[in-house]
Amino acid sequence: MRTVVYAGSFDPITNGHLDVIERAAKLFDLCVVAVLVNIKKQSLFTIEERMHLITEATQHLPNVQVDQFQGLLVDYLRAKEMFTLVRGVRTVSDFEVEMQLAALNRDLLPVVETIFLPTQREYAHLSSSMMKEIALHGGDVTGFVPAHVAHALREKFASTSS
Repeated sequence: MRTVVYAGSFDPITNGHLDVIERAAKLFDLCVVAVLVNIKKQSLFTIEERMHLITEATQHLPNVQVDQFQGLLVDYLRAKEMFTLVRGVRTVSDFEVEMQLAALNRDLLPVVETIFLPTQREYAHLSSSMMKEIALHGGDVTGFVPAHVAHALREKFASTSS
């Protein structure tokens, strides 16, 4: 079975992330969305919330699974015996950073292959941090994230401002 891993923090998932997942799911038998648990970083959504949001966003894709990992991605890949990564790239600067990460991952685990998918033009400006900033200030993120994520963002910031 041809399996690919799409790893990230997904705090929260955006339509750009979803586009990469959908495209990877067409190319591979199984696409595993691996959500990073980063204990050093304060996330808006808990790991459980992020995994739920991703699962709901990908429910139309039967060959997508959502998992979590902590620590080095290569350790997760080795433990799961999955050695192909997919990364979405929005800009030239993204590509440069992703190339460095791909080289490091390959140095740490030589069997790892990284595939880069250029982001669709309509999603190239989207990032999770921008979505949080817009939502924090009461802006409308509809059209940038799945509808249930826009709702979750509104609820999260309504509960933090009360």
